[in-house]
Amino acid sequence: MKEIFPVYDIGTLSKYTQEDILISRFGAYLQVHKNLHLPHRHNFYHLVLFTEGSGHHAIDFKNFPVTPHQIYFMIPGQVHSWSFEGKTDGYVVNFSPAFFQSFLQNADYLEQFPFFSGNIDYQVINLAGDVQQKAIAIFEQLINESEHGNPLSADMVRLLLLELFITISRTSLPAPAATVPSYNYTLLKNFQKLIDQNYKALRMPKEYAAMLYITPNHLNALCNDLLGISAGEVIRKRVVLEAKRLLVNFNLSVTEIAGELNFQDNSYFTKFFKKLEGVTPEEFRNEIKSHTK
Repeated sequence: MKEIFPVYDIGTLSKYTQEDILISRFGAYLQVHKNLHLPHRHNFYHLVLFTEGSGHHAIDFKNFPVTPHQIYFMIPGQVHSWSFEGKTDGYVVNFSPAFFQSFLQNADYLEQFPFFSGNIDYQVINLAGDVQQKAIAIFEQLINESEHGNPLSADMVRLLLLELFITISRTSLPAPAATVPSYNYTLLKNFQKLIDQNYKALRMPKEYAAMLYITPNHLNALCNDLLGISAGEVIRKRVVLEAKRLLVNFNLSVTEIAGELNFQDNSYFTKFFKKLEGVTPEEFRNEIKSHTK
């Protein structure tokens, strides 16, 4: 099997890394990594605060205009690309999934923040005036820690990042509906995790319901209540998202992608993709190619 997708780790992006983290001014980062404008994925968390610039960027094929004082967050595995116009600057932080593991007792702590949930609607935030300066001040402290190697610098970086995450979560995102039991959110999150682990092999809601020890009807009602779509649609959307991610790797044929996703034949895969996306896999790929020239 050919290489599935261009995947970058922190080590390949900079020789100046410590403790599974990279901190840099974004302008300097761009100068070193000019090839990253093409669609690719990372195996680490990635966040950027723009202080100046224009153009657009995309996360999992959803496009956003670049504006000053915009911050975006990405989780491992997501695909993104960018196309900037004129001078672009700000701050970038990349950190591995292991970076907080020895620091936080709860291994899933970061998942409570909406911008680390994988929901794209929460991952790009235009900061309000009162939050802009606070965020910039935190990033400047992060830059200082990365450049001077102070004692316990890695732990200070962790604290500063947590301060940033909490500040933005408190001030820039809607609060969850108080009427929805936290148990239901946890159940939905567990369902989504199971899909991520099994979407190639398991496509039926009843299979996931059994692993969650609930009935298929309960699972379907949960998804309709919290997401507005059925459990089956949640599974299909995850499959087609991975298909889109793989189609960006032009070295893979559509037939190879169909096999990678466990479709019996190319024809069935094409029908499945077109039903959800409105275009065939080939048409989707050609559209991506037209934007990378």
